Amino acid sequence: MAEPSVQGRIYSVCWEDLPDRPRHRSRIKWSIFMTEQSGPLVQKHSENGITTLTLNQPDRRNSLSMGMLDALADALADIATDDATRVVVLAAAGKVFCAGHDLKEIRDQLDSHEFQLALFNRCSEVMQQIVNLPKPVIARVAGVATAAGCQLVASCDLAVAADSARFATPGVNIGLFCSTPMVALSRNVSRKHAMEMLLTGELISAVRAEQLGLVNRIVDESLLDETVYTMARTIAEKSGHTLKIGKGAFYKQLEMPLADAYEYTAKVMAENMRADDAREGICAFLDKRKPEWKDS
Repeated sequence: MAEPSVQGRIYSVCWEDLPDRPRHRSRIKWSIFMTEQSGPLVQKHSENGITTLTLNQPDRRNSLSMGMLDALADALADIATDDATRVVVLAAAGKVFCAGHDLKEIRDQLDSHEFQLALFNRCSEVMQQIVNLPKPVIARVAGVATAAGCQLVASCDLAVAADSARFATPGVNIGLFCSTPMVALSRNVSRKHAMEMLLTGELISAVRAEQLGLVNRIVDESLLDETVYTMARTIAEKSGHTLKIGKGAFYKQLEMPLADAYEYTAKVMAENMRADDAREGICAFLDKRKPEWKDS
């Protein structure tokens, strides 16, 4: 599912080593940080139009530390301009998908409001990167996805979960309301169901997550990869240009009044008709043959 880990030395960089850089702005290329045991924080593997990004810090429950967020942001930025990638799978190593932010990192910075604001802003930027990425993103969820980890699932376009997966926005339990996670959550599930998750902080099952619309499908964990990559291959067979148009228009029209949404999408479809791939697709359908996409 992922490329072999890149072997290398562990790099030790402290803020004391960077006297000219504010403590709260951790924009170092954290994605180069690696150990011989675990490899990069985010592993990337591309094959047949599908790029898999794997959160790779299972010993820290794949928490969204500033380093992990920077590594994920870099990977998404690379994919955005990669014409060979049609669809992205977001996975995680180990038994936990993502446990949210790194509370140890937050505890070490309890007196730094600047760091805290930078961390939550950085996380928000990454979630928006996923939404704005011109490629569909499928979350492959095994294990627990809590707080910002649940936000990560909600930010993806599609999600497939193992039947043993669990989800929660439990910040309220430690006196820190999941305010940024609720942005993505409330755009995926109904208002009252979102509030129930946010106010109780309780774990919900994969079955319940599917009922609420947080995930698309639940399967036995032994079938998770097969299900995810079957879905990914189905999408990857489509025109990349058309996928880009469709995903962008979908999210944009959601924020519009009904009449404005129809006016906007009519223009999108008319513009889409001018694309080479639309003409090829129509002709291929009528000729009863497989289309040959030009991605234009």
